[in-house]
Amino acid sequence: MKAEPPSGTRDFLAEDLRRRKAAFDQVGAVFERHGFDPLETPAFEQLEVFQGKLGDDASALIFKILKRGVHEASGEADLALRYDHTVPLARVIGTYGSKLPSPYKRYAIGNVWRADRAAKGRFREFAQCDIDTVGSSSALADAEVFWAINAGLEELGVENFQFQLNSRKALWGLLQAYDIAPELGTKALGSLDKLDKMSADKVIAELVERGLSTTTAENVVTDVTSPDPERIRKQLLANELGTAGLAEIDLMLQLTQDLPAGRIRFNPRMVRGLDYYTGPIFEVEADGFPGSIASGGRYDGLVNKLGGPDLPACGGSIGIERILAIQASEATTARGLDVVLTVLGAEQEIMRLAGQFRAAELTTGIYLGSSGKLTKQLKWANDSRARFAVIYGGDEQAAAEVTIRDMGSGEQTRVPLDQACSVLRSRITEPAQQ
Repeated sequence: MKAEPPSGTRDFLAEDLRRRKAAFDQVGAVFERHGFDPLETPAFEQLEVFQGKLGDDASALIFKILKRGVHEASGEADLALRYDHTVPLARVIGTYGSKLPSPYKRYAIGNVWRADRAAKGRFREFAQCDIDTVGSSSALADAEVFWAINAGLEELGVENFQFQLNSRKALWGLLQAYDIAPELGTKALGSLDKLDKMSADKVIAELVERGLSTTTAENVVTDVTSPDPERIRKQLLANELGTAGLAEIDLMLQLTQDLPAGRIRFNPRMVRGLDYYTGPIFEVEADGFPGSIASGGRYDGLVNKLGGPDLPACGGSIGIERILAIQASEATTARGLDVVLTVLGAEQEIMRLAGQFRAAELTTGIYLGSSGKLTKQLKWANDSRARFAVIYGGDEQAAAEVTIRDMGSGEQTRVPLDQACSVLRSRITEPAQQ
């Protein structure tokens, strides 16, 4: 038996776990300030909640739970681990109906599971961080998603990021403007979406392979990559869908104009989620991060398809795992304990000191090993990344004093026993006061 977690899962030791919890708390607080209520659904649902709702490719990735008890031998499943937070949202709306506010604004931060092939950076258990507004067709709901996602990324310390904005209507208007047949539409847009990763010539060649004429392929690629935004706007204004899409885009730009300059830009070749998005869509890119770190859009009708009532909806998701992975690789060693108490006899006094330190909100550890050697105890303090160690040996006990050792510099100071807590408190809070 290998002493490793199952493929596609991870163990999180103290440092990583604290970093993750802090990030989740930061983002949750931001979403709360924007009026989103927390929602936590079970780690597993009835299998029928997910079946037939996700499409064939996604359905193949559902982690199924076999029936138990007398039905176990059947090999049939009746439960499934949570695949995402959107399907449970639809189920919750259908379950609680009028008990929920309308429109209903919720956020969900928690693990989901995918029966996918594990690979580097691809996990079978990972956290998702979603916000959604259900029951509002107002553009203000879409704009609020932008503001909340923006604030969440800033709170996480992400710098130099930009929203790539487009519209589902604008994308289909783009196809009409260049007379691209509907049956070629999805594949053609998929090729255009590769322009940030492939050269224009390769994308043109791929479009031709998919059935477009060389002239059409060259024209559409030239226009969507032009630095002059009026070039593509002129094409979109030639039909009703394109005009409606541009109106959505311009309204989003207007409602978010107080965000930092350049934070949002119209990207006519940005494509995502054509199977269910119905209005404005976005992805967020940031310096130093591969791919997008947030995404979302309007998806009217999706809640109904997922088993809930027929309500308009919009939302977004922060790629919290991708952000945490980059931050972990750049992080310096996190701070550990404030104080470690060595044990050299006088155990009752040690426990009393620990109680005083903890009451003063100092994170405090007591050496619990079997060794009475001070060197081993100080090594444990160092391994615990403690800022200070308190030594209360025979000499200190006789003098009613303690020795406070700075674990960084090695400097040691003797102080009266009854002043140990106040001295440590002042030294530990000193940096925050500067």
